[in-house]
Amino acid sequence: MTVPAAGPHPVELAGLLHELTASLLSAESFPQALERLAAHAAAAVPGAVRCSIVLIGEGGPLTHVGHGPAGAAVDEIQYAAGTTGPGLEAARTRSTVTVPDLATDARWPDLAAAARAEDVHAVAAIPLDLPRADVGALSLYFDTTGAPGADHLLTALALANQAELLLDELRRRDALSSGATVDRAIGVIIAQRGCGVQEAYTVLRDTAQRLGLDRHVVADRLITVAARNA
Repeated sequence: MTVPAAGPHPVELAGLLHELTASLLSAESFPQALERLAAHAAAAVPGAVRCSIVLIGEGGPLTHVGHGPAGAAVDEIQYAAGTTGPGLEAARTRSTVTVPDLATDARWPDLAAAARAEDVHAVAAIPLDLPRADVGALSLYFDTTGAPGADHLLTALALANQAELLLDELRRRDALSSGATVDRAIGVIIAQRGCGVQEAYTVLRDTAQRLGLDRHVVADRLITVAARNA
């Protein structure tokens, strides 16, 4: 078993957290923030060959992003079925799951062949709790058995904890932005139809249902058309 190098100095860890904060808060969208988180975590934890992030929304499909040269097949098997694996286990139990060697772990035999084929061995899956919408997990894959060491696991935990705060803030911003968009669209409908507020909300809702689109998407399109015709 390969013994991992020492974990980062506290000053180095502070730098990693600062870089993560700047990267995520400057993202143009929530999906882009997830992609940046995966890339940052994969690069920040020594020995990691991939970072995989999954979010489970209430009643909705899984959201999954990954970054790294190996482990994509493991992700595909685990998240396509959406039933079992270290990432989903961490998300659902809200506890850290460590796997010394995925290729021989009896808990997830369906993942063993893909792990061997991609030379992925150890996994550390850390829960992500986003109170506004989702639970999820940040999983790190390693090409050596027994990884990560305690220092590197603490680094991963620190990154995940910081990411929870940042992602929740991004969701809060998205909610405020979406609410403002709907309010502007309601104003456009009132101006065009000479109707009341409640009727305008009904028009927006019915239009979204008829088109099979989210009402925020319809609101944004309505505002764009109104601005073009102004």
